Amino acid sequence: MFNSCLTLGIVVSIASSVMGTAEVMSHVTAHFGKALEECRQESGLTAEIMEEFKHFWSEDFEVVHRELGCAIICMSGKFSLMHDDARMHHENMDEYIKSFPNGNVLSGKMVELIHNCEKQYDDIPDDCQRVVTVAACFKRDSKKENIAPELAMIEAVIEQY
Repeated sequence: MFNSCLTLGIVVSIASSVMGTAEVMSHVTAHFGKALEECRQESGLTAEIMEEFKHFWSEDFEVVHRELGCAIICMSGKFSLMHDDARMHHENMDEYIKSFPNGNVLSGKMVELIHNCEKQYDDIPDDCQRVVTVAACFKRDSKKENIAPELAMIEAVIEQY
């Protein structure tokens, strides 16, 4: 009986932790996404790609368009999340994520995942192409780590921003 209760407690604790990080990620995504409209023209995003971007976390959305990388650079600039070389500003990213409810449970992991992806693709000379490739890597790794939000979670918080 004790072992069953202990196992159930561990499962609930892990599920709660996963849900907590995915929930924080939904806030980060919703807030960050608000800058997309401002960056649409500057990055050359078509209306179709912009509409698709709303579904960044869905399985069907492929993070491949160079223009999306340009948009992410522009959006990151609105919040000072990148250095001039279009690479993550670790300290600012950490503080940005921590600015959301329970952001401290996600900040370290998110910075680590982005940094690891940046290291893998550091040799891509075109900033926009490198950033979109890093974003695809981050999406894939976030799903593996179970911190990617569901679309419904993002929709539930988007009006707060």
